[in-house]
Amino acid sequence: MPTVSRGTAPQRPSHSLKLAHAALTLAVTLALPALAGAAPATLSTPAAEVRGTWVTTTANGAIASPAASAATMRRLRDIGLNTVYVESWKNGYTQFPSDVLEKTIGVRQRPAPMPQDPSDTLAQRQAPARDLLQETLIEAHRNGLIYVSWFEYGFMAAYKDTINHLRRQKPEWLSRDIAGNEVAPNGFVWMNPLHPEARRFLLDLVLEAVDKYDIDGIQLDDRIVWPYVTMGYDDYTRKVYAGEHDGRQPPDDFRDAEWMRWRADKVDAFAQQFVRELRARRPSLLISLSPAVHPWAWEHYLLDWPRWSGWSAGGSAGTASAPRWDEFIPQAYRNSYAAFAQTWRDQAAAVRATGGDRQRDLVAGIRIVGDGPDSSWDQLRQSIELTRSMGNGGHVLWYSRGVTDLYAGQLTAFYRDSGAAAHPFFGPRWRQPSVPLQQLHARANASREGSVQWRVPAMPAGRYRLIGHDGQAWRSLDLLAAGVRQVRLPGRYTQVELLRERRGERPVRMFTQQ
Repeated sequence: MPTVSRGTAPQRPSHSLKLAHAALTLAVTLALPALAGAAPATLSTPAAEVRGTWVTTTANGAIASPAASAATMRRLRDIGLNTVYVESWKNGYTQFPSDVLEKTIGVRQRPAPMPQDPSDTLAQRQAPARDLLQETLIEAHRNGLIYVSWFEYGFMAAYKDTINHLRRQKPEWLSRDIAGNEVAPNGFVWMNPLHPEARRFLLDLVLEAVDKYDIDGIQLDDRIVWPYVTMGYDDYTRKVYAGEHDGRQPPDDFRDAEWMRWRADKVDAFAQQFVRELRARRPSLLISLSPAVHPWAWEHYLLDWPRWSGWSAGGSAGTASAPRWDEFIPQAYRNSYAAFAQTWRDQAAAVRATGGDRQRDLVAGIRIVGDGPDSSWDQLRQSIELTRSMGNGGHVLWYSRGVTDLYAGQLTAFYRDSGAAAHPFFGPRWRQPSVPLQQLHARANASREGSVQWRVPAMPAGRYRLIGHDGQAWRSLDLLAAGVRQVRLPGRYTQVELLRERRGERPVRMFTQQ
C-alpha cells in the first residue's frame, strides 16, 4: 500500500501522494554545498513554541485501543510535547459518529468490513468503529496537551482500491482528468474542491466536530488543494469554466498558466470560506494548515499557500477582508539535515516574500520516520535548533512512533535542558491535567447498577466537565454546575475526574499577531 513504508513505517500522506519526492530529496541533498550542513549553535528555548506530533492509525498501535490511547498521550506528555494532531477524517469516514456523514451517505462511521486506512488488516476492518476523537481528546486533555483535530483526507475521498460509500453514492462530486479517469496520479480519488455540495460536506463535517467536542484546533492537510495539476476535466468544472469564459472549454494543456491560476483561485476561495465559517462558529479555535512545501505544492497541486499567510481579518493579498489562518506547518521532510536546512530556509523566504513575514506562525513539519532511512538524532536536533534560531513557532514531528519508539530519551532530555515552553497560541495554562474526584463511600458498597457519590474539590473559577472511567475507557459526562461540591454518578464509573471546558473562552496569545 502506498501509505505504508518498509512494512512498518507509514508515509506522511504527502509522501504517498508525491512519488517524485524521494528523487527530489536526493537531488537537493547532492546539490547542497558542504557548508550548508553546519548546524546553528544550541539556543535556549523561546518562551513559547509548538512541540507537537501527528498521531495516526496507519501502521502503528499508538491509538489502537483505549488503553493504547491513554498510554500514548501520557508518554507524549512525559517526553515534553505540548500538542497532538490526531486524525479525524480518513478514507471516506470520520473517526467520530457523524450525523453529517449519515445524512450524506447513510452511515455514521466506518461500517465493517470497510477499511478506515488502506493498509488495515482483516481484523481491523471487522472491528467496530470507535469514537476515536472523543477517546483521544479526553486522554490528551487529561495530560494537559493541546488537541488539534486533524482532518487528514480533506477533499480526498478514497484510496484507489477503496470502493467506499462516498465513491459509490456521489460520483458527480469526483474530479477527473481529461480522459475521464477518477484516480489521480497520486493514487487517490478526490472530491472536486469546486463542487458546492462537496465543499459543504467537508465544511459541515468539520463544523460538526467543532460543535460536539471541546477541541482546541482544526487542521487541514495537504489535501485542501486541487486534486492534481492534471485534474479538473469533470463535467461540473467544465461547466463552471465555460460559464466564466464565454463558453470556451478548459485548455487541454493542464499546465496552461491561466488554467492553473483559475483552479488555484477556486481553492483559495474555499480556504477563505472555511476560515470564515469556523471563526463564526468558534472564534477561539486554532485553524492550522499543513501543506506540502513551496513551490512543489504549487507545481503539482496548485496550492500557493504562502499567499494565504498574507491574509488577515483586515484584508490583504489582494482580497477584501480575507480571513486569517493561524498556523502553517509545511511538511519539510528530508533525509538529511543539509536538505532540511535548505528547504526550510526556502519556506521562510516564501512567507517573507509573499505572506507578510509571519515567521512565528510558521512551524516546521519534521520527519523522523517515513520513506527512506529513519532520521538520526543529530539530524532531528539540528533541525529543531535551526527553527529556533530563525524565530519560527516550533515543530511538529512526523510521527508519534518516531517520538515514542526511537528518540523518547533524547527528546525528553532535550526538552528538559531547553526549559518549559507554552503553546504560542494558547499560553501556559490553557490545558491543565485532569483533577480526580474522591468517593464519599467505599466502592464495596456500590454496584454497577447503583450509584456512587463523589466529592468535588475546590477549583479555580471556570467551567468544568465530568469524565468517568467505566473499566474500559473514559466517557464524557455532564458539565459541572457552578457551586456543586458533590455529584452522584452511576456505579459503573470506577474513576471520576474534572477537565476544564474551554469552549466559548478566548486564549491569550503569547505573541502579538504578525
